[in-house]
Amino acid sequence: MIASAQRTARTMAGIDPYTGNWSQKEVLHLLRRTMFGATKSDIDYFVTKNMSDAVDELLSPTSFTPDPPVNNYNNGRITDPDIALGDTWVNGPTNQALYNARMESMRSWWYGLMLNQDRSILEKMTLFWHNHFATETQVYRDPIFGYNHHQMLRENSLGDFKALVKKITVDPAMLVYLNGEKNTNRAPDENYARELQELFTLGKGEDSGYTEIDVQQAARVLTGWRVNRTSFTSYFNPNLHDSDDKTFSSFFGNKKITGKSGAAGADELDELLDMIFSEEEVSKYMCRKLYRWFVYYDIDAAAETNVIEPLATIFRNNNYQIKPVLSALFKSQHFFDVVNRGCLIKSPVDYSVGIMRQNAVEFPTSANLVEQYYMWQIVGQVCALQQQNIGDPPNVAGWPAYYQVPQYHEIWINTDTLPKRNQISDIMVLAGVTRTGQTIVIDPIKVAEMFDNPEDAATLVDDMVDYYYTLDISTDQKDYMKSFLLSGQAATYWTSAWNAYKADPNNTTLKNVVKLRLQGLVKYIMNLAEYQLS
Repeated sequence: MIASAQRTARTMAGIDPYTGNWSQKEVLHLLRRTMFGATKSDIDYFVTKNMSDAVDELLSPTSFTPDPPVNNYNNGRITDPDIALGDTWVNGPTNQALYNARMESMRSWWYGLMLNQDRSILEKMTLFWHNHFATETQVYRDPIFGYNHHQMLRENSLGDFKALVKKITVDPAMLVYLNGEKNTNRAPDENYARELQELFTLGKGEDSGYTEIDVQQAARVLTGWRVNRTSFTSYFNPNLHDSDDKTFSSFFGNKKITGKSGAAGADELDELLDMIFSEEEVSKYMCRKLYRWFVYYDIDAAAETNVIEPLATIFRNNNYQIKPVLSALFKSQHFFDVVNRGCLIKSPVDYSVGIMRQNAVEFPTSANLVEQYYMWQIVGQVCALQQQNIGDPPNVAGWPAYYQVPQYHEIWINTDTLPKRNQISDIMVLAGVTRTGQTIVIDPIKVAEMFDNPEDAATLVDDMVDYYYTLDISTDQKDYMKSFLLSGQAATYWTSAWNAYKADPNNTTLKNVVKLRLQGLVKYIMNLAEYQLS
């Protein structure tokens, strides 16, 4: 549905290729939307490429199959009888007594993947699909189901959407989550059949005319699918399948799916998906969801006509391949239009993972995997405090920030979450988090050293503002930032202090002079409203 079709257009730009300036500003905009936090090395890397090549590389992950999560939880209180410390549990036997430990292992591992992402869109697309095909660990309650579900999303994140919908439909985690495994010919369960149309393919817009009849008939098509909790796979049981004919509403042209008995009953799923995907609204609905995730929450009439509809055509013409749609979007005049820069509030994951990556925070290595996973878990915990707990969206619709009219992304910022965001950045700048001698903390000196002229107060502030913010700020704000470095003295004060430290970096007194001033500067930069925007 178009959120505000009658209001003045934000921009008339469409999906014609972008031909404007290609500088650090444009690179930052592209990376902030396609990755979780752009590091300085990422920016320096992509600024040497042209726009088209940069987008192509972002859409070409180096691998879709990272090393799996491991046992990080054997600690005396918890002992896994089957999996040794450091070995993966994803191929082992299920163990409900270890449900919480393994689920936290997976969640920590997932944050580790985001913190150490390659220069691609893979991590952001994996989370996009987790939000779109939302499941909750607290419902399906098997970490191996969760891992397999996650890996399916990851491997298919840039591929065939129709094929992904089919895989989702018979995925064990989803079959448990939306009662698909309880759907029988004697007692059809409409839960998944409804969400398949309402949330996963057609949406609830004015051009989506499926009816209750279609929900009921789709539920009958989907009867018979079951879950094997030993092999962690799904299978089709013909004895539980409704083999009678199913007739759909006029929205689907009164389509009749002829009932099939025996193993052939499983093939009715393909006919159901062919019928749903014959509706153009599928392509439009999905392009709107991608647009809200990557560009802006409000789709006005101009964006619908100039962006959504042509992208939907590309989607259909490419047999529902995701990658061509994203390529056209990220290379478009519309995406790089100035009105679409700095207009999204960062999600908790974007904010928290971004802080760590942007400030080059060092995490424990795999040589100390217990502390490594613990520190990754800390990042997950602060995201949960901000109301985004990956693995457990609030419901099947995902997080409200991506669908709740009219607030959308504004939901992320409220009287509870904004102070927590500032507390998180303050803690990371001032003290960090320490356990058993391992610390994650923002080193403000290391941050300053990322830039070319850290000894010059004015230049350093300019470079940091350009790096941390999408939007420009006033000269007065920059002057105030410089005051953290100058302490009310002449501009040469900071230059002298910095050069003295660099000449004798082991001198604690000289180091603290620059460290304390840089701490104040970085803390202030991250506390301003501009830092909340992507």
